Amino acid sequence: MTTRWKKTLVTAANLAGLTAGTYNLLARRPVPQKSGTLHIQGLHEAVEIITDTYGVPHIYAQTEDDLFFAQGYVHAQDRLWQMELNRRLCSGRLSEVVGEALLETDRFCRRLGMHRSAAEEVTRLPAATLRILDAYSRGVNIFIAYNEGKLPVEFTLLHFQPEPWKPADTIQWGKMMGWSLGGNWETEITRARLVAKLGVERASKLEAGYDASHPLIIPPGVEYQGINLGLREQYEQIQELSGFSMFGGSNNWVVDGTMTETGAPILCNDPHLGQAVPSIWYECHLNAGDFDVTGVSFPGTPGIVIGHNQHIAWGVTNAVSDVQDLYVEKFNPENADQYEYQGKWEDAEIIREEISVKGQEQPVIEKVRLTRHGPILTSFQQTPAENEAAAETAEVPLALRWTGLEQGNIISAVAKLNRATNWEEFRDALRDWDVPPQNFVYADQQGNIGYIMAGAIPMRKKGQALVPSPGWTGDYEWTGTIPFDELPQTYNPPQHFIATANNRVIDDTYPHYITNEWLNGYRAQRIRDLLTSKEKLTLADMAEIQGDQYSLPAVEILPHILKLNGETQLEKAALEILRAWDYVLAPTSIAAAIYTKFFSKLEHIFLNTVLGDDEALKSSYMGIGSNMLTPSNGYASRNKPLLIRLLKEHDDSWFENSVIVNGPKSWDSALKNAFKAALDELRDRLGSNILGWQYGTIHKMTYNHPLGSVKALERFFNRGPYAVGGDSDTVNMGASLPSNPEVVITVPSFRQIVDLADLSRSRSIHAPGQSGLPASKHFDDFIPLWMKLEHHPMLFTRRAIEENAEGTLRMLPGK
Repeated sequence: MTTRWKKTLVTAANLAGLTAGTYNLLARRPVPQKSGTLHIQGLHEAVEIITDTYGVPHIYAQTEDDLFFAQGYVHAQDRLWQMELNRRLCSGRLSEVVGEALLETDRFCRRLGMHRSAAEEVTRLPAATLRILDAYSRGVNIFIAYNEGKLPVEFTLLHFQPEPWKPADTIQWGKMMGWSLGGNWETEITRARLVAKLGVERASKLEAGYDASHPLIIPPGVEYQGINLGLREQYEQIQELSGFSMFGGSNNWVVDGTMTETGAPILCNDPHLGQAVPSIWYECHLNAGDFDVTGVSFPGTPGIVIGHNQHIAWGVTNAVSDVQDLYVEKFNPENADQYEYQGKWEDAEIIREEISVKGQEQPVIEKVRLTRHGPILTSFQQTPAENEAAAETAEVPLALRWTGLEQGNIISAVAKLNRATNWEEFRDALRDWDVPPQNFVYADQQGNIGYIMAGAIPMRKKGQALVPSPGWTGDYEWTGTIPFDELPQTYNPPQHFIATANNRVIDDTYPHYITNEWLNGYRAQRIRDLLTSKEKLTLADMAEIQGDQYSLPAVEILPHILKLNGETQLEKAALEILRAWDYVLAPTSIAAAIYTKFFSKLEHIFLNTVLGDDEALKSSYMGIGSNMLTPSNGYASRNKPLLIRLLKEHDDSWFENSVIVNGPKSWDSALKNAFKAALDELRDRLGSNILGWQYGTIHKMTYNHPLGSVKALERFFNRGPYAVGGDSDTVNMGASLPSNPEVVITVPSFRQIVDLADLSRSRSIHAPGQSGLPASKHFDDFIPLWMKLEHHPMLFTRRAIEENAEGTLRMLPGK
């Protein structure tokens, strides 16, 4: 796929004949105007945009209409290509500009239908929300109109012009974020395939569960008793399905004044997302009327998603909620447009999607079928009943029900959140927050702290759905969503702090099902340990916690390695290095390289033993997603706690039926083989001198641009690679997929520390930079700060902003 994608880009952009000089000329094209005066049609009053030395715009407007108009303008000014790429991804229109390499991605997106859902929601929006979106869209479109011929270089290379921005484009990007952060549908399929291959009993043992020693979010310090209940019963559902044979995270925490040197709360947040060029985040400061808020936004959407205003601060992590269900549908063998429901045939809604493909005269037609549960995601092929051979190989019709296709009021929630001045207004704002569910931590200048899980989480007739459910019975329907006042929340808790890291929120006494997909609790445990290790905390302490790369899983795994007897000089040297290790996955650590390579080998040995040559199932179980929209799935963080549990149990029966020729027959031999294989690979890769085996040499991150996959453009658009530490279970995350453990794909994409004692002391950082334009100095200037775990000040007062101004652009109503 990657090779084909590169070839298509070369063809689409006609890059083969361009010279290096041409690239440099494109790179030096003028950047948009950020100083002086512009007369702009569509403004009501004058607007002032002060860009500080970090490339962050501070927008001062007289009216909210002009404020969001100006935010749309500055987003387009710095990130128009990113916005265009995102909306084409959401709406299934990438093939239109790059050709057939992304046709299958487009087909999937057309079936999913985020663009259809967004268009419907525009008609239902409250007037105030629609007004915000209209103003924002006008700002984007004015920039496009006023800069024709000076648009980002990507448009020149791919030979097309952006269409006008619409409110639906903003809404569908919100849905894409919801899709990325709420996608448990793939884990349902993986479970189903595990049951089909291994049976109920053995497949259920491959669930890691939630470690009883790991913390909950509510109430912190209370330990969850045992692994998830009812898993086996849920697994047994798959046996009733006729004909069915089949990574995001974040940290946030807040402490009250009893735990800080200043006596006021400190709030921290570092969402973990994939790194790319440009950054997914865009810092911005909005000031108009009762708006005075700063933080990060998503290019393409108005408002501030994470940040603070004059009164409160907030941060978010993904709540990892079960908001998606797959239904196996039974279609009428005599009429492919009908499906069964409670003993009757119902007509599916049929939608004809036309996909234009660059280089092809005729569009590709995707026939989409919508059932009462949602769109059929699988490629639909009606198989005659008498054709048994074809029936066995045909894909099962799977319909997706997802909250993101049914509602989307997040713009209203963000607007209220940005204005909120206290806890009650904060809660009221989050009543509108629906997709995706998030863990919000809160602090205010009166010294209060709090937590709310906000979002639309379905309630089900059967309680929970871990595998695809029969769509024809009516027994697995949704009955509503959990009422807001019954969602997990706490205010001024007695332990004086709240920390979330995508870990389990509540214990078994909570009356509603949220999910069985919680990430493990290693990061949450480490944050809690560090917060309670010092009597009074400072901003420097918080920055140190954000940079922590201590590995709690290594503490449990390393003793099993150290039981091995070194048979060669190299093995003995490696064991000595591991004995002296401090469990920190630093880029310079030799022990970290040995440990991570060992775990990778052990993971593969075990899964080969259990799953054999089923590469697709192994890939899915190891957390690798199925397509461009879902590069990872919910299994991505589960193998460490699972293997730790199995190592403790030391049950050799797992190896009795191994399909590996001359494979290990016990855990002891598996450990020995994994250790030897790890050292052999490190020696082959890095040489025989073990002192050169630093973790950062096999654990690197690159800021990749879509066009940077073309070799001729790589140095032009990409930045890196950079040696980084950590893994998926360290506070300072550096996560990679098991299929490619040396390529880091998820890191802290934004770091924020807010000081409620003095907001001017607050700090933040994201990378690579504010601008998406390679010619701008702000294209990659944040990378050195991010790599050194440093921040820049979140300038908030007018005086501080003017003292650090890089340019001031005055917008006046056009004549």
